[in-house]
Amino acid sequence: MKLTIYGIARSRAIRNLWMAEELGLAYQHVQTVYGPEGSRKPDFLKLNPNGRVPAADVDGVILWESLAINLHLAKKVGGSLSPKDVDEDGLMTMWSMWAVTEVETPALAVLTHGSLKSEAERDNALLAKSIEALKAPLAVLEAHLAAHSGHLVGGRFTVADLNVAACVFYLRLSNLLADKPAITAWYTGAMERPAAKKAFALRGD
Repeated sequence: MKLTIYGIARSRAIRNLWMAEELGLAYQHVQTVYGPEGSRKPDFLKLNPNGRVPAADVDGVILWESLAINLHLAKKVGGSLSPKDVDEDGLMTMWSMWAVTEVETPALAVLTHGSLKSEAERDNALLAKSIEALKAPLAVLEAHLAAHSGHLVGGRFTVADLNVAACVFYLRLSNLLADKPAITAWYTGAMERPAAKKAFALRGD
C-alpha cells in the first residue's frame, strides 16, 4: 500500500498517524499546516477543497475527514482493528460518528476555554454549556465500556476505540473523567499502546 498523510501531528492528522502505526504501515507524512501556508495553498486544495487537514492519499484514493480515513484503512488492511463482518462494520462506524456528533465539539471547547486560553480570553458561558453537554454522552460511554469488557466493539481494541479515544483526548486536561473509572481505564490503555506513544511523540508535547 502507498499511503501519504497530509497534516501536522498537532491536528486531527494525529488520528491517522496513530492508525498507520497501529497497522504497521509504511507511510509518507507531508507536514501541512493550517491556513495560507499549507491547507489553503492551491496544490493542497486540489486534495481537499475544504482547505482543512488532514487529507490522505491511499493508493491513489484521496480521502478527507480523519475518522473516515481510519475506517477506510481498517477495512483495506484488515486485522484485529478491523471489522470482522458487516455488523461490526456498522458498530465501528456508529461509534466513530457518535464521537464526532456527541463528544468532539464540546470536548474541544472544554480544552480551549478550560485550559488553553488565558483567563481573559475564555468564554465561560461556552465552557459551562460544553461541560453540561458532555454529561450524557460520557455517561453512555462509561456504561457501555463497563458492560463490554472495556472495549467498544467485539471485546478487543479496534478502530472504533482509536477513533473515540482520539476525541476523548481533548478532555485530557479536564477533571471530567475523574468519576468515570471505565473511561479512564480504557483511555489510559489506548494511550499506552506502543503505536499511540510513537504517533503522539510527533506532537512534541
